[in-house]
Amino acid sequence: MSMSEKKCDVKSCEVESYHTVPADLANKVFTFEGGLTTVHLCREHYKKYKKETKKERETRRAGWV
Repeated sequence: MSMSEKKCDVKSCEVESYHTVPADLANKVFTFEGGLTTVHLCREHYKKYKKETKKERETRRAGWV
């Protein structure tokens, strides 16, 4: 299954996947079924994810330096 065939993992969303993100961060914004390590998000849900997790993502990146 290619990326273009994947659907958004947010419950009741049937839109094509736009981006894959870590499930631990995405679970702070959305609810997913199963023990996923990564989740697929459509463009709309990805925008919401980025907005809601901005501070935490910046903190994680600071640890890489």
